[in-house]
Amino acid sequence: MSKDQKTYRNTIEIPKPIIYTAKTLQLISPHLASRFAGKLFMTPIKHKMPKREYHMDKNTKQLNVPIPSLNKEIVVYNYGKSTKKALLVHGWSGRGTQLFKIADELLKLGYMTISFDAPAHGKAPGSKTNMSEFIDSVMHLNALYGPFEVGIGHSLGGMTLLNSISQGLSLRKLVIIGCGDKIIDIALDFTRKLGLKDNVGLKMKNRFDEILGKDINKLSASTAAIEVQTPSLIIHDKDDADVPLGSAENIHEHLKNSRLVITEGLGHRKILGDKNVITEISQFIR
Repeated sequence: MSKDQKTYRNTIEIPKPIIYTAKTLQLISPHLASRFAGKLFMTPIKHKMPKREYHMDKNTKQLNVPIPSLNKEIVVYNYGKSTKKALLVHGWSGRGTQLFKIADELLKLGYMTISFDAPAHGKAPGSKTNMSEFIDSVMHLNALYGPFEVGIGHSLGGMTLLNSISQGLSLRKLVIIGCGDKIIDIALDFTRKLGLKDNVGLKMKNRFDEILGKDINKLSASTAAIEVQTPSLIIHDKDDADVPLGSAENIHEHLKNSRLVITEGLGHRKILGDKNVITEISQFIR
């Protein structure tokens, strides 16, 4: 466990009936409690698209794209036209249009952007997914639309891009914003919010290891970062209520060719539309 484990927080409150159910199952059987927590952990919340994203939604070419390795579909947003391409990856419970202000800036810089609703997110069908499916989606999109010059990821999207690069994705520049780090920290924090003991959280994590056939903690951002040589910009807000600043600092320490920019007062999502942040990204890409 990293020193930042206890500082993971989440701005979305878990309903009390769900917490009550989790605690009751824990009394009956830690195994049942871990299965219950695991299902919740893999179930993103589908938020209604806010009006500020309508412009990008209206002006993109959208296509349902099957991911053969998953037997699932994602929804791809093709924004603008150019030989220079950028890939945008949203975070957990996000959408392909969530980084719309960054996408608009990329259009000004002469890029077209490819973004997507990951499995079980936005307009994509399904109710459950995980980061491994995010990575498979990125690798398939690279085969269909790549090569990409730039990759920009928010939160889990940043973790996804780091892992994708370590698995062969080639980018000229990488930007990660509000990026999480240790999988075990995130998993244990989630089960603690359900009022469950750490042994239940570890059972949940071990179950995911069995399903995916590997230690999921190896997908931690700082672990993937060791293999990444891509020039990278890390942006993180010290007031992020979802992911601690220590995550960005640890990724920066392991990501050789990176620069860390720390903002204040923007939190986990407002940071995506901040003018100064977009300027930093624009200058870095230039």
